[in-house]
Amino acid sequence: MAMSPKTIQELVQFRAGTVQIEGNLVIPEGAHGIVLFAHGTGSSRMSPRNRFVAQELNDTGLATLLIDLLTREEEAVDAQTAELRFDIDLLAGRLEGAIDWLAANPPTSNLSIGLFGASTGAGAALVAATHRTEQVKAIVSRGGRPDLAGPAISSVKAPVLLIVGGRDLPVVRLNKMVVDELMVDNEVKVISGATHLFEEPGALEEVARAAASWFTRYLR
Repeated sequence: MAMSPKTIQELVQFRAGTVQIEGNLVIPEGAHGIVLFAHGTGSSRMSPRNRFVAQELNDTGLATLLIDLLTREEEAVDAQTAELRFDIDLLAGRLEGAIDWLAANPPTSNLSIGLFGASTGAGAALVAATHRTEQVKAIVSRGGRPDLAGPAISSVKAPVLLIVGGRDLPVVRLNKMVVDELMVDNEVKVISGATHLFEEPGALEEVARAAASWFTRYLR
């Protein structure tokens, strides 16, 4: 769907701790909430999967911010060692910086905030939400690793939707394991026939519809 001429689309930069973060901000006219994306293992804000979901959210009236959680230098190190993508405290801290920026930035300061985490980014989103309970109103995980949030799981205050592919059996098990630790409204949505990257026909569309429904319910 083509965006309205009144939709705001811009490249933004802000500080998160000691680093400069870059992101793509889209605010449809009359937006009723904003979703901050936390990408997963070895990915970036240019991930075609997250960009597809973000576009679908924009079409339903939700603003989106896709950011790079690591700097270019850090990405180069991580490509060799794969260690930073599992540094949940580091990633959560970057998300907290983004949440603070959204809360202070005039065009987004009045919008309820949701977090969309993929893979390891889901663990970081859950931890960040426990440190920003007043700002974060809903969380969606796509093929995520909520178990990486550790004991923070029981401190999450925002409703959580866990979306997993039916054929991604290890991740299905990990997601179902954490449900009993969540003290908030939650749901595990298993998309039949889908694998970890939701590359099967119609799978990513189903992810986007489920996410849009969850965020619309809790961000209004």
